[in-house]
Amino acid sequence: MDKTEQTKPRLLSGGNPQIPKGYGDAPVQAYIAAMPGWKREAGAALDALIVKAVPDVQKAVKWNSPLYGMKDQGWFLGVHVFNKYIKLAFFRGADLDPPPPVASKAGATRYFHIHENEAADEAQLTDWIAQASRLPGERM
Repeated sequence: MDKTEQTKPRLLSGGNPQIPKGYGDAPVQAYIAAMPGWKREAGAALDALIVKAVPDVQKAVKWNSPLYGMKDQGWFLGVHVFNKYIKLAFFRGADLDPPPPVASKAGATRYFHIHENEAADEAQLTDWIAQASRLPGERM
């Protein structure tokens, strides 16, 4: 086994990359680089969209998921990879107008799923991201 194979992140059940906890852009970029198949390009595009919508966004990887938030305000968005889609968790999604389409058992959280070969409405995503960044976030 060469060194590249030894340092390549392991994919957990469902295809989610196992990335060590860390704060800042570097661990999020490591997560994106480890996303399998079409999800890597979608993850990079999503990260760029978030940074464009919220230039002062804070980033981290916790629990093998990238988190996006605002300084001293908490996390407003989490990303998680599954075999067939990427799940965006808007932690205060029920407060967004309109709310993202997928309900959660976790209070105000709402989800949006990105599937292969389905174009996401970039304007709607940008609006949700911008709205979410202005709400109090989750402290994790």
